[in-house]
Amino acid sequence: MSPSQPLPPRENTLFKRILKCYEQKQYKNGLKFAKQILCNPKYAEHGETLAMKGLTLNCLGRKDEAFDHVRRGLRNDLKSYVCWHVFGLLQRSEKKYEEAIKCYRNALKLDKDNIQILRDLSLLQIQMRDLDGYKETRYQLLVLRPTQRASWIGYAMAFHLLKDFDMALKILEEFRKTQVTVKPFDYEHSELLLYTAFVLREAEMYTELLRHLDTYEHQIVDKLFIAETRAEVNLFMCDYAATEKYYLDLLNRNPENWAYYKGLEKARRASTEEERLAIYEEQAEKFPKAHAPKRLPLNFLTGDTFRQLVDTVLRESLHKGIPPLFVTLRALYEDQWKVEVIENLVVGYVDSLQSCEKFSPQDADDTKEPPSVLLWAYGFLAQHHDFLGNTTKGLDCINTALEHTPTLIELYVIKAKIFKHAGNISEAVKCLDEAQALDTADRYINSKCAKYMLRANMTKEAEEMCAKFTREGVSAVDNLNEMQCMWFETECARAYHRSGKWGEAIKKCHEIDRHFTEIIEDQFDFHTYCMRKMTLRTYVGLLRLEDVLRQHPFYFRAAKCAIEVYLRLYDKPLADSEEDQHDSSENLNPSEIKKMRNKMRKEKKKLQQEKERQRAQQERKEQHNKARQQNDEVEGPKEEELLPDKLARPSDPLSEAIRFLKPLQMLCPNSIETHILAFEIFYRKDKLLLMLQSIKRARGIDPNHPQLHLCLIKFLRKMQEQKGALPETVSAALETATNGMFSADSLTSLNDAYLQRNGTSLPHAFAAARVMSLLDPKSREGALSLLVNFNGTLEGKDSHVCADIVEAMKSNEFGVCQEKVTEFQAKCHKLFPNAIAFGSPPANCSSNHFNSSTVINDQQPDYES
Repeated sequence: MSPSQPLPPRENTLFKRILKCYEQKQYKNGLKFAKQILCNPKYAEHGETLAMKGLTLNCLGRKDEAFDHVRRGLRNDLKSYVCWHVFGLLQRSEKKYEEAIKCYRNALKLDKDNIQILRDLSLLQIQMRDLDGYKETRYQLLVLRPTQRASWIGYAMAFHLLKDFDMALKILEEFRKTQVTVKPFDYEHSELLLYTAFVLREAEMYTELLRHLDTYEHQIVDKLFIAETRAEVNLFMCDYAATEKYYLDLLNRNPENWAYYKGLEKARRASTEEERLAIYEEQAEKFPKAHAPKRLPLNFLTGDTFRQLVDTVLRESLHKGIPPLFVTLRALYEDQWKVEVIENLVVGYVDSLQSCEKFSPQDADDTKEPPSVLLWAYGFLAQHHDFLGNTTKGLDCINTALEHTPTLIELYVIKAKIFKHAGNISEAVKCLDEAQALDTADRYINSKCAKYMLRANMTKEAEEMCAKFTREGVSAVDNLNEMQCMWFETECARAYHRSGKWGEAIKKCHEIDRHFTEIIEDQFDFHTYCMRKMTLRTYVGLLRLEDVLRQHPFYFRAAKCAIEVYLRLYDKPLADSEEDQHDSSENLNPSEIKKMRNKMRKEKKKLQQEKERQRAQQERKEQHNKARQQNDEVEGPKEEELLPDKLARPSDPLSEAIRFLKPLQMLCPNSIETHILAFEIFYRKDKLLLMLQSIKRARGIDPNHPQLHLCLIKFLRKMQEQKGALPETVSAALETATNGMFSADSLTSLNDAYLQRNGTSLPHAFAAARVMSLLDPKSREGALSLLVNFNGTLEGKDSHVCADIVEAMKSNEFGVCQEKVTEFQAKCHKLFPNAIAFGSPPANCSSNHFNSSTVINDQQPDYES
């Protein structure tokens, strides 16, 4: 009880009932008891009662009233640790952890030995990674509760996370000594011993680690961890005999684990091809059904030995009909000689299977192969040619396979991938749509089809496709958002970006950002759970994962998309209203005005449908919230609703872009895209020093990157333009930082030197041409000639680069050049006949037949000079 505002016995009993009701989640009863106290005029402003009433109201979702009551209670009794603790709980429920920590510290000043406050404080400190503060709090808890296991473990873990391994090990050993009796198969004690081994390994105390495992092996349940740790540690300590023994035991447990074979190679110090092959032959004889000892030697074998072994692997896999055969062998395609060997073998299989139904006419066995072997051989060849860029041949093979068996779903998936790589995403969607029609219960095919639909900007069709597997009564988009299905939302964002639906694209990016925030917040529930369940190794892994969570590719793609959209909205802001759009249409001709009005009418109708959908969604949310309130569940803070129309008109696009950029700069500094995106933002903000910083970081990754060259020229040009207007300190810093970086006398000569160094690469030539057009509009003709008249020696000539060049030409980056666009598209169409970006694909692109005799001799179409 607060000494400044004591309660008489009756009211004190009621107050204790409020506490009990809060603990038992009987919030309505708690409010009744609080009302009985506050109805007494003498205690109408009793601080702790007001605070507890506010905490109870917060649990019922009435947050405004809750904060009002708690603040009143705190003002009336500043010396009550209860009021400060309750205020901290409210701040924590609003995710304001820094403010909550301040409240807890104020509460501890008034009651320094309060166990509950110390526990709550330690949870917030580990959540915020205040490790020094966490260590101090855990020490206080250990002093107050030395008999509790969590007190010892939490204190030891604080030192472990601070990398003070010696102290962490001492605490763990002292606690272990207190464990007098250990039950057989005691999982929790086993985890304690394994956590000690985990700390010893990170401390690189390998001798002590092996001694620890030997001593307590009979008490550890996870025998696999013991075996793997012993093998790796003995290998590190160069005890090769013991290492070999442990890896042989591990292979007996799992002969398909590639890491065990690598470890066995190191244990036997096999250096030559013959010594390494002997290891795999021994294991293949021991485990005849295992695939790994037959596949792994292909990585290092050469000559006839490789040809014989890959022949065996291909025959066995094709006979069994293993769909991922090509994926298994794809790593071998870095060696051109091995590619030729594989191609010759498979083409030979096809010819022989067609003529005599055997892999080879010379086979002594008279047993004929089933027809499915020829089918899988066609499928493998299709993937083979597709990987090498020969999409036309790949389509020939897969079409022949489909004529052979038109009901095999895997063939349609392969064909879709070939069309995607060929640049014809529409045909790819048709293939996958047909595949999922053959098996509507296959969630993988359904998801793959939806993904390709999004790549083709068919967002509505993709939603309908996903709706087959989402919860009934809820729209597919809402259900996928609720399930944090980020691959779908990422592809949606990029589809909206390509379609120019900026608000929808940003909405999806913000939804993905919220998912990552929610995942970070969710770890709060594990701080006490993992201590209680003793999943300590996994808990440390969770903490380290959460620290770099936004390093995930899903977040990188969403952040990149969001930054690009915000940059576009900064360069070309959207009109604020329809009247503004009408004003901008005064100079258009009647046909263009008619098109614009039709487009606006469609957008207005779509916006109305979206509002209706959002209204229905809001009603469902309100019903859900009422149900939660009836169940007395705690609600989190309400997030602001994401409205596409509002998001597409941000007040400060660059600030929003920087919000997405900061995690990339912190967690993805090795990606050159991070620094190029940073440059584009700072270029628009006229921050020369930050632009230079981005350029220097990007140069440390790839100094010859095409986009970096364009950024460099833009930076130097802006620096020249602002030379006289910059402060002296900034000018001096720029001059010092750029001194010696660029040797050319002018930007034109710098670009010429870059083009001379990289004249054999189409992406670099494209960057140089863009710089020519930027520096001098008169040189646009020369820039166009540089691109249109490319020859067959250029590298990097893929369909994506060519499509980017076409887009740049169409957007008049090189001036009005329709004839050049047509000429360039014609050349690209010869190179990539199935890509729709350069014209319609040939009419027979989906019905060509495979002729095995022309596979090796035919050459891929070359560039024209």
